[in-house]
Amino acid sequence: MPWEFTEANMKKVNEILSHYPSNYKQSGIIPMLDLAQQQHGGWVPVAAMNAIAKIVGVAPIRVYEVATFYTMFNRTKVGKYHLLVCGTTPCMIRGSREIEEALLEHLGVKRNEVTSDGLFSVGEMECMGCCVNAPMIAVADYSKGSEGYTYNYYEDLTPKRVVEIVEMLKRGETPPRGTQHPERKNCGPAGGNTTLHGEPKPPPCRDLDAC
Repeated sequence: MPWEFTEANMKKVNEILSHYPSNYKQSGIIPMLDLAQQQHGGWVPVAAMNAIAKIVGVAPIRVYEVATFYTMFNRTKVGKYHLLVCGTTPCMIRGSREIEEALLEHLGVKRNEVTSDGLFSVGEMECMGCCVNAPMIAVADYSKGSEGYTYNYYEDLTPKRVVEIVEMLKRGETPPRGTQHPERKNCGPAGGNTTLHGEPKPPPCRDLDAC
Protein backbone atom coordinates (compact mmCIF):
# COMPACT_ATOMS: atom_id res chain seq x y z
CA MET A 1 0.00 0.00 0.00
CA PRO A 2 1.45 3.43 -0.95
CA TRP A 3 2.45 5.67 1.95
CA GLU A 4 3.36 9.33 2.02
CA PHE A 5 3.92 12.11 4.51
CA THR A 6 1.08 14.52 5.11
CA GLU A 7 1.41 17.98 3.63
CA ALA A 8 2.32 19.42 7.04
CA ASN A 9 4.89 16.71 7.69
CA MET A 10 6.38 17.08 4.22
CA LYS A 11 7.26 20.64 5.21
CA LYS A 12 9.05 19.17 8.22
CA VAL A 13 10.86 16.72 5.93
CA ASN A 14 12.12 19.60 3.81
CA GLU A 15 13.24 21.41 6.95
CA ILE A 16 15.12 18.28 8.07
CA LEU A 17 16.85 17.96 4.70
CA SER A 18 17.89 21.62 4.80
CA HIS A 19 20.35 20.76 7.58
CA TYR A 20 22.43 18.50 5.33
CA PRO A 21 24.38 18.88 2.06
CA SER A 22 22.39 17.77 -0.99
CA ASN A 23 24.68 14.76 -1.47
CA TYR A 24 24.14 13.61 2.15
CA LYS A 25 20.35 13.46 2.29
CA GLN A 26 20.58 10.02 3.92
CA SER A 27 21.72 11.80 7.09
CA GLY A 28 18.05 12.69 7.59
CA ILE A 29 16.84 9.08 7.71
CA ILE A 30 16.61 8.89 11.52
CA PRO A 31 14.55 12.08 12.06
CA MET A 32 12.33 11.13 9.12
CA LEU A 33 11.71 7.67 10.57
CA ASP A 34 10.76 9.34 13.85
CA LEU A 35 8.38 11.67 12.02
CA ALA A 36 6.85 8.75 10.12
CA GLN A 37 6.33 6.87 13.39
CA GLN A 38 4.56 9.87 14.91
CA GLN A 39 2.30 10.17 11.86
CA HIS A 40 1.50 6.47 11.65
CA GLY A 41 0.28 5.92 15.20
CA GLY A 42 3.51 4.82 16.82
CA TRP A 43 5.01 2.39 14.33
CA VAL A 44 6.78 2.48 10.96
CA PRO A 45 5.44 0.27 8.15
CA VAL A 46 7.70 -0.90 5.33
CA ALA A 47 5.79 1.39 2.96
CA ALA A 48 6.92 4.41 5.02
CA MET A 49 10.52 3.19 4.90
CA ASN A 50 10.24 2.89 1.12
CA ALA A 51 8.88 6.44 0.91
CA ILE A 52 11.82 7.74 2.96
CA ALA A 53 14.29 5.84 0.77
CA LYS A 54 12.80 7.51 -2.30
CA ILE A 55 13.04 10.97 -0.72
CA VAL A 56 16.71 10.62 0.22
CA GLY A 57 17.66 8.71 -2.93
CA VAL A 58 18.96 5.45 -1.47
CA ALA A 59 18.05 1.79 -1.84
CA PRO A 60 15.24 0.80 0.57
CA ILE A 61 17.57 -1.62 2.37
CA ARG A 62 19.54 1.40 3.66
CA VAL A 63 16.45 2.62 5.50
CA TYR A 64 15.52 -0.90 6.67
CA GLU A 65 18.99 -1.22 8.23
CA VAL A 66 18.45 1.90 10.33
CA ALA A 67 14.87 1.05 11.32
CA THR A 68 15.82 -2.45 12.45
CA PHE A 69 18.97 -1.38 14.31
CA TYR A 70 17.42 1.21 16.64
CA THR A 71 14.94 -0.24 19.12
CA MET A 72 12.97 3.00 19.44
CA PHE A 73 11.50 2.41 15.98
CA ASN A 74 8.50 0.10 16.23
CA ARG A 75 7.91 -2.09 13.19
CA THR A 76 4.61 -3.55 14.34
CA LYS A 77 1.45 -1.90 15.60
CA VAL A 78 1.47 -0.63 19.19
CA GLY A 79 -1.32 0.27 21.59
CA LYS A 80 -2.64 3.78 22.12
CA TYR A 81 -0.46 3.80 25.22
CA HIS A 82 2.88 2.16 24.50
CA LEU A 83 4.45 1.38 27.88
CA LEU A 84 8.24 1.31 27.65
CA VAL A 85 10.09 -0.23 30.58
CA CYS A 86 13.67 0.91 31.09
CA GLY A 87 15.93 -2.15 30.94
CA THR A 88 19.30 -0.55 31.64
CA THR A 89 21.41 -1.62 34.65
CA PRO A 90 20.30 0.95 37.31
CA CYS A 91 16.61 0.28 36.62
CA MET A 92 17.23 -3.47 36.46
CA ILE A 93 18.95 -3.41 39.85
CA ARG A 94 16.04 -1.40 41.26
CA GLY A 95 13.38 -3.83 40.01
CA SER A 96 12.48 -3.06 36.40
CA ARG A 97 11.95 -6.75 35.65
CA GLU A 98 9.29 -6.88 38.37
CA ILE A 99 7.70 -3.76 36.87
CA GLU A 100 7.51 -5.39 33.44
CA GLU A 101 6.16 -8.64 34.88
CA ALA A 102 3.43 -6.72 36.73
CA LEU A 103 2.41 -4.94 33.51
CA LEU A 104 2.36 -8.09 31.38
CA GLU A 105 0.41 -10.07 33.96
CA HIS A 106 -2.11 -7.29 34.57
CA LEU A 107 -2.70 -6.65 30.86
CA GLY A 108 -2.60 -10.32 29.85
CA VAL A 109 -0.13 -9.82 27.01
CA LYS A 110 3.45 -10.66 26.11
CA ARG A 111 6.08 -8.06 25.34
CA ASN A 112 5.23 -6.09 22.15
CA GLU A 113 1.71 -7.52 21.98
CA VAL A 114 -1.32 -5.20 21.94
CA THR A 115 -4.26 -5.67 24.29
CA SER A 116 -7.55 -6.71 22.68
CA ASP A 117 -9.04 -3.24 23.25
CA GLY A 118 -6.08 -1.63 21.44
CA LEU A 119 -5.23 0.54 24.44
CA PHE A 120 -1.93 -0.88 25.66
CA SER A 121 1.29 -2.53 24.56
CA VAL A 122 4.47 -3.13 26.54
CA GLY A 123 8.01 -2.78 25.22
CA GLU A 124 11.53 -2.22 26.51
CA MET A 125 13.64 0.89 26.18
CA GLU A 126 17.24 1.55 27.03
CA CYS A 127 18.42 4.28 29.41
CA MET A 128 15.93 7.13 29.81
CA GLY A 129 18.45 9.30 31.64
CA CYS A 130 16.79 9.48 35.05
CA CYS A 131 18.70 6.71 36.83
CA VAL A 132 18.47 8.39 40.23
CA ASN A 133 14.71 7.74 40.19
CA ALA A 134 14.91 4.13 38.99
CA PRO A 135 12.94 2.09 38.11
CA MET A 136 10.90 3.96 35.55
CA ILE A 137 8.77 3.69 32.43
CA ALA A 138 7.91 6.00 29.55
CA VAL A 139 4.35 6.13 28.22
CA ALA A 140 4.14 7.07 24.55
CA ASP A 141 0.77 8.19 23.19
CA TYR A 142 0.78 8.59 19.40
CA SER A 143 -3.00 8.68 19.02
CA LYS A 144 -3.03 12.39 18.11
CA GLY A 145 -0.39 12.10 15.40
CA SER A 146 2.78 14.10 14.96
CA GLU A 147 1.16 17.33 16.12
CA GLY A 148 0.07 16.07 19.52
CA TYR A 149 1.89 12.91 20.56
CA THR A 150 3.08 12.75 24.17
CA TYR A 151 5.95 10.97 25.86
CA ASN A 152 5.72 10.98 29.65
CA TYR A 153 8.04 9.57 32.33
CA TYR A 154 6.87 7.81 35.50
CA GLU A 155 9.65 7.19 38.02
CA ASP A 156 10.30 5.50 41.39
CA LEU A 157 7.80 2.81 40.48
CA THR A 158 6.61 -0.27 42.30
CA PRO A 159 4.62 -3.13 40.73
CA LYS A 160 1.53 -1.90 42.59
CA ARG A 161 1.96 1.70 41.47
CA VAL A 162 2.54 0.87 37.80
CA VAL A 163 -0.73 -1.09 37.71
CA GLU A 164 -2.50 1.90 39.27
CA ILE A 165 -1.08 4.12 36.51
CA VAL A 166 -2.41 1.73 33.85
CA GLU A 167 -5.86 1.80 35.43
CA MET A 168 -5.83 5.61 35.51
CA LEU A 169 -4.95 5.72 31.81
CA LYS A 170 -7.71 3.21 31.08
CA ARG A 171 -10.23 5.51 32.79
CA GLY A 172 -9.03 8.45 30.70
CA GLU A 173 -7.30 10.12 33.63
CA THR A 174 -3.85 11.72 33.58
CA PRO A 175 -1.49 10.19 36.16
CA PRO A 176 0.95 12.60 37.83
CA ARG A 177 4.17 12.50 35.83
CA GLY A 178 7.67 12.17 37.22
CA THR A 179 8.55 10.60 40.53
CA GLN A 180 5.90 8.50 42.26
CA HIS A 181 7.81 8.54 45.56
CA PRO A 182 5.75 10.42 48.18
CA GLU A 183 8.85 11.84 49.89
CA ARG A 184 10.84 12.84 46.81
CA LYS A 185 10.69 16.16 44.97
CA ASN A 186 11.82 15.86 41.36
CA CYS A 187 15.25 14.19 41.55
CA GLY A 188 16.07 15.32 45.08
CA PRO A 189 16.82 12.86 47.88
CA ALA A 190 13.83 11.11 49.44
CA GLY A 191 13.13 12.71 52.80
CA GLY A 192 14.85 15.99 51.94
CA ASN A 193 18.41 17.24 51.78
CA THR A 194 21.01 15.89 54.17
CA THR A 195 23.65 18.44 53.17
CA LEU A 196 23.74 22.03 51.87
CA HIS A 197 20.98 23.22 54.20
CA GLY A 198 22.09 26.84 53.82
CA GLU A 199 24.26 29.08 51.67
CA PRO A 200 27.64 27.45 51.01
CA LYS A 201 30.70 29.20 52.39
CA PRO A 202 32.41 31.54 49.91
CA PRO A 203 35.88 30.65 48.64
CA PRO A 204 38.64 31.69 51.08
CA CYS A 205 40.02 34.17 48.59
CA ARG A 206 38.03 36.08 45.98
CA ASP A 207 41.17 37.32 44.24
CA LEU A 208 42.25 34.08 42.64
CA ASP A 209 45.50 35.60 41.37
CA ALA A 210 46.45 36.48 44.94
CA CYS A 211 45.68 33.01 46.32
